[in-house]
Amino acid sequence: MDNNKRREFFKLAGKAGIAGGALASAAVAPAAMAGLPELVSQDKPDTQPPLTPPNGRPYNPVVTLNGWTLPWRMNQGVKEFHLVAEPVLRELGPGMVAHLWGYNGQSPGPTIEVVEGDKVRIFVTNRLPEATSVHWHGQRLPCGMDGVSGLTQKSIAPGKTFVYEFTARRPGTFMYHPHADEMTQLAMGMMGMWVTHPRQKHPLIDEVQRDYCFLLNAFDIEPGAKTPKIMTMLDFNLWCWNSRVFPGIAPLVARQHERVRIRIGNLTMTNHPIHLHGHEFMITGTDGGPTPKSARWYEITADIAVGQMRQLDFIADEVGDWALHCHKSHHTMNAMGHDVPTGIGVAQADLTQKIQRLLPDYMAMGERGMGDMGSMKMPLPDNTLPMMMGEGPFGSLEMGGMFTVLKVRKEQKAGDYSDPGWYQHPPGTVAHEWMGEAPPAHKAAPANTPGALELRAVKPGKKGGGHQH
Repeated sequence: MDNNKRREFFKLAGKAGIAGGALASAAVAPAAMAGLPELVSQDKPDTQPPLTPPNGRPYNPVVTLNGWTLPWRMNQGVKEFHLVAEPVLRELGPGMVAHLWGYNGQSPGPTIEVVEGDKVRIFVTNRLPEATSVHWHGQRLPCGMDGVSGLTQKSIAPGKTFVYEFTARRPGTFMYHPHADEMTQLAMGMMGMWVTHPRQKHPLIDEVQRDYCFLLNAFDIEPGAKTPKIMTMLDFNLWCWNSRVFPGIAPLVARQHERVRIRIGNLTMTNHPIHLHGHEFMITGTDGGPTPKSARWYEITADIAVGQMRQLDFIADEVGDWALHCHKSHHTMNAMGHDVPTGIGVAQADLTQKIQRLLPDYMAMGERGMGDMGSMKMPLPDNTLPMMMGEGPFGSLEMGGMFTVLKVRKEQKAGDYSDPGWYQHPPGTVAHEWMGEAPPAHKAAPANTPGALELRAVKPGKKGGGHQH
């Protein structure tokens, strides 16, 4: 969709009140909306094409993974945006939706893009049932524009619109989120990204052909439910990129030899080691701005702490389908039962037969590991996702959560973000089964063999073992 058509779509969408924009429209009086920038909403979780700036200083726009960029209007040299905080319905993955809070119809809200030196005015309308504010995470601005309820401003009451105004003073990757009832509002999905492009060629910021961005976030939603639990501190069960879980997360696409940038912000409650296969990258930007070239080195994993932003640059010079994921293994899973006991090595045949007399649909799990979960077709509660899912060209991927694929192709056209499909491997370049004679299986020594070590579990509280507290 070209830029003109996209803007026309957004105009129609705003007038029609589609997506979350229609959920609480009665909360804002029409008179209060007079003079405000056009309300633009998005109702789909698909990755939208980059928004080429229609006015102002030129820049190379970003692509928000499973997201979009907020259009603006220019008013006497000031870029004006309109954010609407409101309840939204977000599809987290195929077949699962969540009742979240967000901005302009989606969670996360739209990405805001400006240029270093731009004067910016953001109108924030509150359609939530409680007060809110917006903190511009990482920005240099007047203290009264920092968005901390009770400290730097009064909270934005339901139905009210506040105005934030400042100059984007330094280039880099930033975030925005509430600083009012943070526990609830972040757990419900209120956040967004902000990118300030350099005003002119910057000695520490290379030009790239593809510039992706996304946020790390997490939810705790019980199977069968739709609203996140807001009291959870660490034990989340849905680890997301831009409020999506694999296989709902779009792939990153690049033409071979293009320079690619990935901007990542972390608004979860823990750190995430983000790992890229097949390539080495450099961390070219942090919360403080571009990193000095003398402080850069090649990495394959970047640990991103809570509240941090990182900017990863690399040359996509290896064709193929390369995994990109958090290296905490539970973060590449969907909703799981944390209290399920380990069953590896425990023969369950007799147990299964006994339980099936009472529960005919019972299925034993974990006797040989949990990999079979990816191909099990057991019925699930409504509105939830399997722990492991996703089909690749060679079978089940057994993944979920914070996982996607970087697809590098020779034939991908410049500026084409469409999914090229699975990589076609040249003959002789795929790992394959060894067809020769297999070595004899190793047999463990009997327990009564002299020198053999047998470990016995002792229940807590038994004499000679266990903790006494």
